[in-house]
Amino acid sequence: MQTLATLPATLGRTASIVAVVAIVTTILAFAISGLGASHTIVFIVSAVALAALAVLIGQGTDELGQRFGPATTGILQSALGNLPELFISIFALRAGLVVVVQTALIGSILANTLLVLGLAFLVGGLRHGTQTFHAPSVRTMATLLLLAVAALAIPTLATAPGEPDAGHEIDLSVIVSIVLLVVFAASIPFSLSGGRGVSVERDASTVNAWPLPLALGVLAVGAVGAALTSDLFVEALKPTMASLGLSEAFVGLVIVAIAGNAVENLVGIQAAAANKTDLATSLILNSALQVAIALTPALVLISLVIGGGALTLVLSPLLLGAVFLAALLAAVIVFDGESTWLEGLALLGLYLIIAASVWYGPPIHA
Repeated sequence: MQTLATLPATLGRTASIVAVVAIVTTILAFAISGLGASHTIVFIVSAVALAALAVLIGQGTDELGQRFGPATTGILQSALGNLPELFISIFALRAGLVVVVQTALIGSILANTLLVLGLAFLVGGLRHGTQTFHAPSVRTMATLLLLAVAALAIPTLATAPGEPDAGHEIDLSVIVSIVLLVVFAASIPFSLSGGRGVSVERDASTVNAWPLPLALGVLAVGAVGAALTSDLFVEALKPTMASLGLSEAFVGLVIVAIAGNAVENLVGIQAAAANKTDLATSLILNSALQVAIALTPALVLISLVIGGGALTLVLSPLLLGAVFLAALLAAVIVFDGESTWLEGLALLGLYLIIAASVWYGPPIHA
């Protein structure tokens, strides 16, 4: 029977520190919000809490994945790693921040395919030189991502003035969302029976895996904490960003997108630094793919019932072009099964250019 006295030893030093940070910052965020602290302070503390909770969810998922087999780990980490982003998006939609949510979803795809993948290739390449990974499975994920982005582009093109579906943005977005969710459901058994690209190798640490109730408990606590803290985060987001004069598109595309991808930001880069390139590319591309074919269409359908404004798949030309070019560049780079630090730097460069392109947009209003 697990006791509080033996809990730190079972969790391990890193997980224990992360758990303490997550619990303390979550409680602190609610405390200072209740005491009427400034929105900026609440925003910063809740952002730290969300990042810690995301890392905690990632560690719990990794332990659970090792228990149920290595092929499950990549999918579980990518799916549950998007929980904070799901909660942030739901609360933001209820607050009427539809543009922020839409740009954050596109920003999440960009952050994974350009920022996180670029950092992983850069760090791994500088440490180990040219790195290799299982090309066929990675090519499959990259191809599916490119196809998913193409599907997301159809509502924008088909509802343009003069096109056959003009004026039916919501209807077409719902149809595309349902199709993408069906593809996502079909992709799960395919990925579970796939090759090395969705798996991680067991090592000696698996012997000391957390007990199953502890892994499930950590996931439950992390998910509940992320759901509650996301409400504070979104509540403080609008006035904080307004006080800084940041554009609505930049807030969604960069700030919210990065805040919602803390797990991949950390785990994927660490895996590449440890020369576990199969795991790194799987986690990063799986996360981007699941945002495109699961999280985004799910939020389109959810937005129709929670109020605050309907989310559609109709994008601005800039967002459409950016996400398509990002998916295309990522696919081209991973196609040969090799990565270098220079390719990582190129991905980072494109991300910075896209971020700069929305810096001067209309500011968000409190």
